[in-house]
Amino acid sequence: MKISLDQLSKRFQKHWIFKDISYNFNNSGSYALLGANGSGKSTLLRIIAGLQSPSKGTIKYEVDGKPLPANAVFPYISFCAPGMEIIEELTLPEFLQFHFAFKKLLPGLDITQIIALCGLQQSVHKPIADFSSGMKQRVKLAQAFFSDTPLILLDEPCTNLDQKGVEQYEHWVEQYTKNRLLIVASNDPKEYYFCKERLEIEDFK
Repeated sequence: MKISLDQLSKRFQKHWIFKDISYNFNNSGSYALLGANGSGKSTLLRIIAGLQSPSKGTIKYEVDGKPLPANAVFPYISFCAPGMEIIEELTLPEFLQFHFAFKKLLPGLDITQIIALCGLQQSVHKPIADFSSGMKQRVKLAQAFFSDTPLILLDEPCTNLDQKGVEQYEHWVEQYTKNRLLIVASNDPKEYYFCKERLEIEDFK
């Protein structure tokens, strides 16, 4: 999957968050969106995901060399962010079954295996509302990594994770992002150290 930004800009009221970003994310590869808190990293990621509209400029998507309309990107994108809602009234198996009714699982995996990969086998009968913040973050990451999509968008992916969770994240990046486009919004090196390409949002003020 290829994504092209052309003079992309975002304004809230009279304040420009960023201006005139022109950049290409080319097929498989790892990219970091960098900048201080409030610099617009999360906003840009949400625009790429189709969750917000730019104030100016355009964004184009291609899959296998063919243009993809912006209103058709949902099946191709996995997204994870700290503020993302998950259905906490459900148990973990119920939530994963619900999620993967809309997104295909990576080949070779099933829901039981995903729960094991998360290390949450002992919590399958609890509602997600009873999970710790770190456990909820593992669930959010799992639904992103294990969906069969060419694009993964991660916003501050290690939020609320302990050291074991961070190591698990690093393993998933290494194991499950080959031949996929991965974009990470972060200001913490442990979340993006593997990214070969880096875009400084504050260069576009």
